[in-house]
Amino acid sequence: MFTGIVEEIGIVAGARPGAMVITGETVTADLKLGDSIAVDGVCLTIVKQSATAFTVSLQPETLRRTTLGGVEVGRRVNLERALGVTGRLGGHIVQGHVDATGQIVELRPDGDGLIVRFQAPSALMRYIVNKGFIAINGTSLTVVDTGVDWFTVALIQYTRDHIAFLDGGVGSPVNLEVDILAKYVEKLLATDVREQGITLEKLRQTGFA
Repeated sequence: MFTGIVEEIGIVAGARPGAMVITGETVTADLKLGDSIAVDGVCLTIVKQSATAFTVSLQPETLRRTTLGGVEVGRRVNLERALGVTGRLGGHIVQGHVDATGQIVELRPDGDGLIVRFQAPSALMRYIVNKGFIAINGTSLTVVDTGVDWFTVALIQYTRDHIAFLDGGVGSPVNLEVDILAKYVEKLLATDVREQGITLEKLRQTGFA
């Protein structure tokens, strides 16, 4: 499990079919073979390591579901080690299991901040709500506004200085992971509807629809 608090921006030092080599000084301090690490929000396994670099395995499903298939040598990536048992949950519960990819479609200054608008698959939007959590390339952020197939977040300067997904500007693809709690709630409600015959009207009466 991860928190969505980026620890370090790493650099892709090598990319070949099925594997990627990434450099980073902070995260490599205590990594071990077999450890999990989030690379741009994707949970991957350490298969090789050195003092300042590590190698992760990339499976075909990972390449299909995420942006990592298009990563080139020299690109900056967000890195976060798995949360320790005694660690603080500074962001929100992030699994590193990407739901879909989206795209940056607008960058708009807002005082000292920056409003970033993302396009997302419309089927995913039911899990993305105003003031809710969203993980973008592994970064835990708060949703500002939503539409049928888009949402916005607000970034303070500190956040912009410590993440990498803005590097490509408008048009850049990003990995999206919605709040897992929303999917659990949906599954539980759907099960109640099937097993107990709960109607839409009953849900409305209880405030759930």
